[in-house]
Amino acid sequence: GESAGGNLAANVAIAARDNGWTEPKHMLLVYPVAQPNMKTPSYIQYADAAPLSKAAMSWFVKHTFSDPEQAKDPRINLTAADLRGLPPATLVLAQIDPLQDDGHMLSDKLRDSDVSVELRMYEGAAHEFFGMADVNSDAKAAQTWAFDRLKADLSRLASR
Repeated sequence: GESAGGNLAANVAIAARDNGWTEPKHMLLVYPVAQPNMKTPSYIQYADAAPLSKAAMSWFVKHTFSDPEQAKDPRINLTAADLRGLPPATLVLAQIDPLQDDGHMLSDKLRDSDVSVELRMYEGAAHEFFGMADVNSDAKAAQTWAFDRLKADLSRLASR
């Protein structure tokens, strides 16, 4: 999942674990939305970044929730969620992104919850770079690395 989709992907894994559904075998989380605090260092440093700015994130919050306090729900604030027992995670982060710290915080929370995590941050990359492999060598490298991680985990599970 990418951005808000990264949050959704983690929530699918949590819901599957909690409800006894078929669980995902791996989480690929690309610059995920992971918490509601817009005063982190990356939100401050990259407040005017393009294509995702702090103002854009504020707009999304305003138009998603009837009350900003709803963003503190563990389904949005993954740093407050129970992440134990989730599948391994690959996190791809962009340097020039208000969500950079979200990814680092989520990575730390996953590790603290004994979830296997690998993280790479791409220097000089901005939010949304991941899907631009045809024109961006960092995106191509990020996709290759992420897909190699995903294939390795799925191959390891298939050989059991």
